[in-house]
Formats: sequence, structure tokens, C-alpha cells
Amino acid sequence: MCGIAGIITNNAKKYQEEIQKMTNVMAYRGPDSEHFEFYDNAALGHRRLSIIDLSENGKQPMFSDTKKECIVLNGEIYGYQAIKDQYADYPYRGGSDTEVVLAMYQKKQENLIHDLPGMFAFALWDNEKQELFCARDRFGEKPFYYAIGKDGEFIFASEIKAILASGLVKPEIDKAQIAYYLKNGYIHPHQTIYKNIFNLKPAHTLVYKNGNIAIKPYWKVPTETTKLSLGESVEKFKYLLDSAVKKQLIADVPVGSFLSGGLDSSTIVAVASKYKENIKTLVYGYDSGDLNEMPYAQAIADKYKTDHHILLDKKQKISETLQEVYSYMDEPLMDSSLLPTHLIFKQASKDLKVILSGDVGDELFGGYSFYRYNVNLSQKGFYPDYLSKMILLAGKFKDIGSERRHRAEYSDTLDYHQNKVRNHFSISEIRKLGINEGIPAQDFSFTPKNEDFNDLMRIDLEKYVPGNMLLKGDRTSMYNSVEVRIPFLDIDFAEFCIQLPWQYKVNSTEDKIILRKAYSQAWTEEIAKRKKNGFGASVNEWFKETELQDLSKELLENKNSYIFQFLDFNEVQKKLNKQLQHWSLLILALWFQNNKNHLQ
Repeated sequence: MCGIAGIITNNAKKYQEEIQKMTNVMAYRGPDSEHFEFYDNAALGHRRLSIIDLSENGKQPMFSDTKKECIVLNGEIYGYQAIKDQYADYPYRGGSDTEVVLAMYQKKQENLIHDLPGMFAFALWDNEKQELFCARDRFGEKPFYYAIGKDGEFIFASEIKAILASGLVKPEIDKAQIAYYLKNGYIHPHQTIYKNIFNLKPAHTLVYKNGNIAIKPYWKVPTETTKLSLGESVEKFKYLLDSAVKKQLIADVPVGSFLSGGLDSSTIVAVASKYKENIKTLVYGYDSGDLNEMPYAQAIADKYKTDHHILLDKKQKISETLQEVYSYMDEPLMDSSLLPTHLIFKQASKDLKVILSGDVGDELFGGYSFYRYNVNLSQKGFYPDYLSKMILLAGKFKDIGSERRHRAEYSDTLDYHQNKVRNHFSISEIRKLGINEGIPAQDFSFTPKNEDFNDLMRIDLEKYVPGNMLLKGDRTSMYNSVEVRIPFLDIDFAEFCIQLPWQYKVNSTEDKIILRKAYSQAWTEEIAKRKKNGFGASVNEWFKETELQDLSKELLENKNSYIFQFLDFNEVQKKLNKQLQHWSLLILALWFQNNKNHLQ
């Protein structure tokens, strides 16, 4: 796990200062070492967090045996030992997974990407072809940003701040992305908040040659449905998850696991404990209230005899934590769980370099309550237009109930999922705030269908997961110099889950059906019965902190605050209600405050 950077241009050796600045600003991604390599037309930089092959043989940028190719890679190639055996004739110098990519490239060139598992973002310079070959993993676990510099340089890096640090790009705010953020709570997963800095899509390759950029997909979310019975599916589910966890436990440094007491993290710990005794587990606990996960996590820790650690939040210093987080976040992200995620990685970094996470289980197994609710709405039926108008009109005079209102307000399951779920500001509210640009459309790799509830999960895998969840995990973990691994995103396991019939995952009253059938015996009875709790907090509670109130006044009640270059001051004042919209605006204002020097 590392930070990568590069500049492709004529006389690249003249850019030593620029490439150094790029890696310096993301030194936390790789505090163990830094290194640079230069060709006539390529400068490559790397910050290393040593996980596999801790020797000098594992350092990057890494040359091939012929030195005709050089690679910088951020991530992990799971199961690389088996791949290495398939390319045994390559003269390996060490035990690094990165070197396997070089061996594959010499045999398969760009086609290697179809056989490459894991989480990764890499750039490989082919000096003979004078060509840069780049790729990003299938789900977007690892980031890859790029831009064209003022003198035509092609610039890439793991984080936007590295591109800005080069001094070669003057960023331009994309107001349409502000609209997207206000509606969804995060920036479009395939774009950035800047018009002239770009985000390589997950599951895509990029080739840069002779000033031209060619981007194409190499994988798509599968849309087929398996014909296996539920019983057969449960057995294959267990086999593939077992294999995924086993592969992701491999490291030359200590590996631990998050343990929230929920179904997903409890399952990961149960499987990991088969291969690693006394694994270190961590839980983020709230001091009081319904969100207290600690007893559930402790029960699993006791069951599997883990080395369990608790990070207790006494709901203090929210403002301080928020400002620390936005010292490194390159774009606004309103997710309140960003703060506790940062804190638990901060705690983990004291003893660990690698953490397993139960993320993305909800999207793969149908774990969110809105999936169940959408099934319920669909079974009862959405109202036709003429009846919808009558019901909504009646709703102005009496309480018609939220269910009937939703069946009238939305035309079908896709409409409800896209325009109700996780939507924070309506289009009309965004326009009143002063953003008149249209919200960028979402381009999926498939055509969603209403009759398949799997498509709601596929939408989330291509939209929310890379745009919010994986971005949050990458930035918070890497700032604290920790590698987070997500076994549920193992390509074999994830592809299998995506193709399961939706009825094996969710119905109007049950969620995570296949996970429960496969692993209920691995949990405690209390965990099997408990309802899902998000890893977030009550924003309303947070706003009771005096320091956070002061920060809000400074940023949102001051007409000179930089956010009001883009939003209407008077309309913003109407939203300062200590709820999610207020939080969303505070995040945006803080981001603008921290980045205004780049924009002026």
C-alpha cells in the first residue's frame, strides 16, 4: 500500500522538484521510504508502506529485468504467489507482488489486466513503446487521478493534492459537482470537484502515448443470475469467502480486523480466526445510547478468543477531529462515519499496518433497510400518474402515511432508489442555494431494470461504494499509514454474490438471507437477531458541542466565508438546523476554506 505519482513529458529529468513535491504531500501513504526513477520522457515517484517483501527488492518504482519497463503500484495483488508460478521463467529478484505485474506485462502486455486480482492502481512506463499503461481495480478500492499540465505534461497521482502540489495545474471548480455533492453527499465517483482534474473509473485502463489518452473498460459488473439452488449457493458462498479471507491474511507485518459486532465484521473475524490465532480486533464504541456496539463485539471476541481492543468515544472534540480529517481530504464527503473511521484507523496504526474490514457486505447481500422497503413498495405497487396526483393532493390536507406517499411520489423501484435513498437536498433546494448547473448523470456499466432488485445493489456498487465508502476507507486508512483490506470484494467472491438471485439476499421482511444461512452458527444468538446499526453518529448530538457551533458560525454565518462565492448566503441560513443538511453545508464550507488558496 503506497502513494504513486508521475509526470510524462519531454525532458522529464527536469521535473525532479515537481515529482518530489508530489510525493511529499502524501508521505503518510508510504512513510517507510520514498524513491524516484527517471527516463528521458517519464518521471515516476513512490512512497512506500511496506507490507510484503520488506527488503530493498520490494521498493518502487520497480524496473523489470530488462529495465525497459518501470512500474509504480498502489495496492495488493491477492493470490500473487499462484500467479507467480504461472510466470516462473521470469527472473524474479524478490518476493513482491508488484514484480509479478512486470512479469505478466512482458508476456501479455495490456491484456494482463484481465487476469489480475486484488485492489490496485498502477502506472507502467514502457520505454520502448514510449507509452504509459495505467489501470484501476474493478471496484475502485485504490484511487488514480490525472490531469494535463500547463505545458502539456501528463500528471498522475494517488491523490488530488499531489497533482496540485506539482504546481503544473491550476484547478477549476466544477459547479455541477457541488450540485452532485449536495444531492448525494459525495462527489461523482467517476469525476472530481475540479473540471480539469480527472478520476480514472474503476475497472478501466488508461494508455497515454504521443499526447493522446485512450481509456477503456476491462470488466463490467455481471448481470447474469446463477441457477444454483439456495443450498448449493450457501456452500459455494462459504468456500469462496474462506478462500478470500485466507488470501487477504497474507502479509509480512501484523494483520488485525475491525469488529463492530455486526453480521459482516463478525463473519470476517470468524473466518479469519480459522487461520490466525488470537487475531487483534478493534471496535469503535459509543459511550452511551443505542449505537453502542461494544457488548456485541465483545461477545464475538470472546467466542473466537481475539486480542480485543476498544476505542471509546465520549462525544468530545468533534470540531477538532473534523478539522484534522479535512486537513487531508481532497474533496467534501458528508458521511458522518468519516470521523469515527478516521479515529479507529488512528488507533489501529499504533500496532498494526493491515486491517480487515467487513465493508460492502450490505451491497452484496442486501443488508440495507431500504432494499427491504423497496421490495415492499414494489409488491404493493406504485400508483399510476393520475392516481398519484390525487393521492398527493389529498396528502396536503391529511396524513396519508409515508408508504402511500412514496408509492405516489415515485414511479418505480429505480426512481425511488435513485431519487429518495441517500438524497439530502432536492433539485429545487439546490437551485435556491444558487447552483443552477445540472447534476451530472450516472453512467452505469449495465442498464438497470426494475424487475431485478439486484440492480439496486449493482447501482450502489458502481455509485455509492466507490464514491463514498471506498474513498472514505482509503483516505482515512492511508492518512494513518494503515492498509485496509476488504475480503468481500475478492473478485471471485464478489462476482458470485452479485449473480445470486435477489431472493437469496432480501425480501420485504428479511435481509442478508444467504449470509445468515451460511454463518448464523458462527455468531452469537444476540448478534444474529440484532438490527443493523450504521457506523455513524447523531449529527444533532454533535452540534451540541460549543466548538462545533463556533466553527459553524465562522464558516456559515460569515458572508465573507469562501463558500459564498458559490452558494447564496440567505438560503444557507435557512438550513442551519443542526441536522444533516446543516452538516453537509458545514463540510462543504470547511473544504472550501481549506482549499481557497488553490482556487484564488
